Amino acid sequence: MTDQSSYPITDTNRIKRAHQRAAYDHDTVHRILDGAALCHVAYDIDGQPFATPTLFWREGTRLYWHGSAASRMIKNLRQGVKTCVTVTHFDGLVIARSGFHHSANYRTVMAFGTARLLDDPQAKYAAQEAMVDRLFPGRTEILREVTDQELKATSFIYMDIDSAAAKIRSGDVADDEEDYALPIHAEVIPIHTTLGAPINCARSHAEAHRGKDLDLYQEGASLEDAFLKAYQQRFET
Repeated sequence: MTDQSSYPITDTNRIKRAHQRAAYDHDTVHRILDGAALCHVAYDIDGQPFATPTLFWREGTRLYWHGSAASRMIKNLRQGVKTCVTVTHFDGLVIARSGFHHSANYRTVMAFGTARLLDDPQAKYAAQEAMVDRLFPGRTEILREVTDQELKATSFIYMDIDSAAAKIRSGDVADDEEDYALPIHAEVIPIHTTLGAPINCARSHAEAHRGKDLDLYQEGASLEDAFLKAYQQRFET
């Protein structure tokens, strides 16, 4: 019986190097994806590889992202091509006693599938709302409506995840046993991305005020936590 709580392990997504760091279960993969907003979309055009950064979001086991209708990425992916979407969290610098064992703590996901164009007008409109509300729950309710011209200028791509893998490096320095006796300092420097103080638009209306849609984005808050909470509010409540 197929395990519905994990992605299938295939020749494409199998982690071969440091396989003990691999995870294929939905919970791990999805948490890494949902704690981010920026991904890199990799694809091939006539033998030339490209990797395009773009905003994305997840609904179930389907990923969505957007781009200009005139962009090279959209023109290529709309044809239905095999694609790899990558997300990485940089969690720490690992400073060891040898150059070989210097490393980084990280969490990353590679997701594979076939990218397809979302061409139904109503589905595009819903995607436009989801893209905003996935980050700022409820914000579309206070915005002016998107125009037909804006929707025409924007394309949305979706990809059902056929397979995916997470790879995680965490914890302490991992030196060769004999190197621990050397009088060389070693450490791990954790990395946390936190939010700064909001900077109001210089042309803000006098009656415009920061609303509940931005409550998660407070100075000093964790960016990843804000993204995860926003995702939960938008898709799990």
